[in-house]
Amino acid sequence: MAISGVFVGLVIFVALLLYTFRVLREYERGVIFTLGRFWKVKGPGLIIVIPVIQQMVKVGLRTVVMDVPSQDVISRDNVSVKVNAVIYFRVIDAEKAIIQVEDFLAATSQLAQTTLRSVLGQHELDDMLAEREKLNSDIQTLLDQQTDAWGIKVANVEIKHVDIDETMVRAIARQAEAERERRAKVIHAEGEMQAAEKLVAAAKTLNEQPQSLQLRYLQTLTEIAGEKSSTIVFPLPLDSIGKMFGNDSAG
Repeated sequence: MAISGVFVGLVIFVALLLYTFRVLREYERGVIFTLGRFWKVKGPGLIIVIPVIQQMVKVGLRTVVMDVPSQDVISRDNVSVKVNAVIYFRVIDAEKAIIQVEDFLAATSQLAQTTLRSVLGQHELDDMLAEREKLNSDIQTLLDQQTDAWGIKVANVEIKHVDIDETMVRAIARQAEAERERRAKVIHAEGEMQAAEKLVAAAKTLNEQPQSLQLRYLQTLTEIAGEKSSTIVFPLPLDSIGKMFGNDSAG
């Protein structure tokens, strides 16, 4: 009996010794409570926790990567989409993370889901697809402001996927095709207008300088002569014909 009693006492002593001396890693902190009241934050390294009187809650300071489950969002233009995201955050104040909120991981996850729906619901579908960087920044700023009271710093938010219904995908494809056709018609119309302006300018130049028109006739004749044709029809200006006949009559 005496030996068993000594053995039990030795086991209790070792257990108390292990409970008293704790080793915290560089990225860990220990929130110490003395008789239920907050005392201080300790770590890293070797710390002492008085058995029975003190209790320690360990908190990690490394960045946490958390997936935000897919959320049903109705955009401002009444399009239903499913959006999921990922957030990066870390604890910067271990005291607040333990005292101000019961479970800071669960609280941050729930807050991220509601904030994601709230922010994206204020934008149209085109914004969700084309302005993700801005939306990421807006969500991150809003989350960081709300989690500051919990001692948490939200470093980044990334929207991963925006899933659209099949019928909406086809509608977007038709819209994109119509937009491309519209741009093609505008470019074609602008080209026709520029060509017409150039033709008007050329006509004015030829009208002001008749010699230019004769040079143009000669150039056209040279181009036609280079082709494999046995017959060449060359237009002659009427005023030149009139001069020719006038000279003959004068003679």
